Amino acid sequence: MCNVRRTLGSVGRKGIVVTPEVIGIDLGGTAIKLGRFTADGTCRKSLTVATPQPATPEAVIAAMVDAIALLDPENQTIAIGVGTPGPPDAAGRIAKLAINLPGWCDVPLADALEAKTGKPTVVANDANCAGLGEAWLGAGRYFQNLILLTLGTGVGGAIILNGKLFVGHYGAAGELGLITFNPDGPACNSGNQGSLEQYVSITAIRRRTGKDPAELGSLAKAGDPQALAFWQEYGRDLGIGLTSLIYVLTPEAIVIGGGVSASAEFFLPAAKREIEKRVLRTSRVGIQLLAAELGNSAGMLGAAKLAWQKVNL
Repeated sequence: MCNVRRTLGSVGRKGIVVTPEVIGIDLGGTAIKLGRFTADGTCRKSLTVATPQPATPEAVIAAMVDAIALLDPENQTIAIGVGTPGPPDAAGRIAKLAINLPGWCDVPLADALEAKTGKPTVVANDANCAGLGEAWLGAGRYFQNLILLTLGTGVGGAIILNGKLFVGHYGAAGELGLITFNPDGPACNSGNQGSLEQYVSITAIRRRTGKDPAELGSLAKAGDPQALAFWQEYGRDLGIGLTSLIYVLTPEAIVIGGGVSASAEFFLPAAKREIEKRVLRTSRVGIQLLAAELGNSAGMLGAAKLAWQKVNL
């Protein structure tokens, strides 16, 4: 790898060979996180800027371009990967929609950034980016087949098959939080009813308990019986939801990320017990249920990985 980097490097102002870097961007409703990454995933520099409000496509693209200029003032990076809160097209060029961002419908984000920066650009779903990041350098790095669930305001997902991100025929595969959990449950923004997201997201936890996950985690650490009982019930629900995914995909590992994963010690054991009870042994041989390791960096890292794949380095 080092030899490859030297061969592909560009020459800096003092004749020193510069190691190629790409930019990974994680676009969120309140913040845009950017990082410069080498081919081995080392982050050379990072930056977080506020997402413009209202977060119209024009305003967000302008904010990204300005942030890229700050992150890479000498214009040395060679490609850009962007994770957005919604599905792209299969080619990774167009943000088909972006949840909680007004006016985001069929936005040609890759074309816009390429035109303004001159750098090859690829767009992906933010949960897919997080899954790719965890598969590359996080909790999933030892496995070729895994799934990631991000338990946040909603529930996102990513599928890694044979070491590659699986996005399906039109690029929208991996919406694991939208599978049906209870056909008579609460309505979901997706149009489904009783989706898994309606039971294990932060929004669902607030609805069910009137408390935030962080508060419930603190109470559980203090031994509060009601909080501990809630996490047992939560783990059971999560395990039931994962059962369907395991039967379809038989992954080697399931990685749990997002804000709720901070309390994983209180609910993962219950989820494991539910899986062991409901899934045939032949479909769960050696399966591991793991907490994510990369935190808020996973999305940027996965976007950078896609950028590297874009330029085939």
